[in-house]
Amino acid sequence: MYRFLEQIFELKIKSLKLFLFLIENHNFAPILYNYKNLLMRSKLTLKAITLIFFFVPFFVMAGGDAPKTDKKAEIKAYIQHHLQDSYDFSLFSYTTDDGEHKYIGAPLPVILWDEGLKVFASSKFHHGETLAEVDGNYYKLYHNKIYKTDAAGTISYDEHNHPTNVKPLDFSITKSVAMILITSLLMFLLFRGLGRSYGENKGVAKGIGRFFEPIVLYIRDDIAIPNIGEKKYMRYMPFLLTVFFFIWFLNIFGLTPLGVNVTGNIAVTFALALLTFLITNFTGTKDYWKHIFDPLGDSMPWYGKILLYIILIPIEVLGIFIKPFSLLIRLYANMQAGHIVLMSLIGLMFLFKSWLGSPLSFGLAFAISLIEVLVALLQAYIFTMLSALYFGFASEEHEHHDEAHAH
Repeated sequence: MYRFLEQIFELKIKSLKLFLFLIENHNFAPILYNYKNLLMRSKLTLKAITLIFFFVPFFVMAGGDAPKTDKKAEIKAYIQHHLQDSYDFSLFSYTTDDGEHKYIGAPLPVILWDEGLKVFASSKFHHGETLAEVDGNYYKLYHNKIYKTDAAGTISYDEHNHPTNVKPLDFSITKSVAMILITSLLMFLLFRGLGRSYGENKGVAKGIGRFFEPIVLYIRDDIAIPNIGEKKYMRYMPFLLTVFFFIWFLNIFGLTPLGVNVTGNIAVTFALALLTFLITNFTGTKDYWKHIFDPLGDSMPWYGKILLYIILIPIEVLGIFIKPFSLLIRLYANMQAGHIVLMSLIGLMFLFKSWLGSPLSFGLAFAISLIEVLVALLQAYIFTMLSALYFGFASEEHEHHDEAHAH
């Protein structure tokens, strides 16, 4: 027993010396070949070799040249650039041997109102590297915003280090806006063809419509009717179908190499939640508003409800705004977080630079991508389901209406 423990201790000491020597020399093949005979003497050979090949890349990475800070900063900047909107439709970029940045993509129209309408291509900015001169005025793209400057491109700052230059009214077609228009056109053509196939084939879909028909029926039979009711669900179906496929398609586009992140833009999710808010409250019935401002109804006399309503009514009114706010935050946070995690895992491959770390990062990124495909559909479903639920609350009518009509 003593001899066995001594052998293990000796093997650990020799393995540690090997690790330190590998870190200093980085010459693996000759060393491992000469060390092979020594390791084969023990029954621990297989475990020792496994440990060596598992841990050496990490020791080499720690003992060799550490990842430079500029590489981490470059990856962080790339992730932030991916999450932000842009004035051009860039697919990818690369750096030549001369240090010149090359961008592959297409420019988009920049539309400004600055003492008149100014329209020009975003290629004039050259991705923020140059000024755009239009009708004697100079504009600069700074931190993804357009400022009016002089011919030298001077940016002035206040005491809080915020730019004080004039910002013209911006109606530009950005990358997110372009994807919204493309998605809208795709949906129009897709469902126009689906409707036409119904008419030509006596209510039977054909082609790609066979894939989307069960989804449309599911939204009708399992989302709209159970939450809104058979009497009023049809008035909300156009919005529910539109918002479901709109969010789903944009989420899927965000997982493609196009590099878009539309639903990760809080302005887009705010607009979608605002539509749900407006439809809910403008179509609300008398019973809906009575439940908000008289939640207890006729269950007790009015003088007994005064103290309770001091608490209940503000909560009910606050709930009107909390519901759409939860919609926009849920969609925004989930899609934004998914993009950050995915891009961070891809960036780790450039930091590890080892046979173990890089494949592991790639495998995790691939797994997250598969999960994100499910999340893209799930977020569209949740937004549509909750919207239908809010519409059901707004369109609800109690039995006393039917009784009144009967009398």
